[in-house]
Amino acid sequence: MVAKFTLNNIDAIIFDLGGVVLNLDPQKTVDSFEKITGLTQFELVEASKHPAFNQFEKGEISSDEFRQSLKKIFDSHIQDELIDKAWNAMLLDLPNKRLNLIAALKHKYKTYVLSNTNEIHIKAFDKIVCEASSGNKIQDYFLEVYYSHKVGMRKPDAEIFEMVLEKNGLNPANTLFIDDTLEHIEAARKVGLKTWHLTNQEELYSAFGNG
Repeated sequence: MVAKFTLNNIDAIIFDLGGVVLNLDPQKTVDSFEKITGLTQFELVEASKHPAFNQFEKGEISSDEFRQSLKKIFDSHIQDELIDKAWNAMLLDLPNKRLNLIAALKHKYKTYVLSNTNEIHIKAFDKIVCEASSGNKIQDYFLEVYYSHKVGMRKPDAEIFEMVLEKNGLNPANTLFIDDTLEHIEAARKVGLKTWHLTNQEELYSAFGNG
């Protein structure tokens, strides 16, 4: 939980996307791939260590190249549509209450998104946002949105945090970074950012109130 006094000196907030803004359940993707590949969950977790996953998040390979890589990793000729469906199974809903909170926070703080993500996820995420907001885009709720596959960097590398700070003239001592992954939180601290390791998205409301 972020202490209220901590927010007194905060003028900018950098949000992670999945698990902070968007409800997320990575296990659903593991379960989906288990069904279509016949591999065990342990085998799938081991397969996820393949370089193709990080390469896709950094935009080093295309969506089609990623799908082809998965077919080789899984030794299976899965249809592209099934791969995309399983890959996106982890993406859940975006509650209207959370969108309203984020919209309010934009009027009080400089707000940004910094997400490790990829082209396939973003296409699905954009649709979720559009449906949740009656036609808006996620960019409408933040000053800037930074996706790893677009900028060619990913968390927890220091360079991606430094890029966001530099491009926006932010003082890390007055900038709060919110993420649900401890490794990313620890990396952000090393570059001087204030951090909140969010383990319960409901705490956003109690921390910020109505923004």
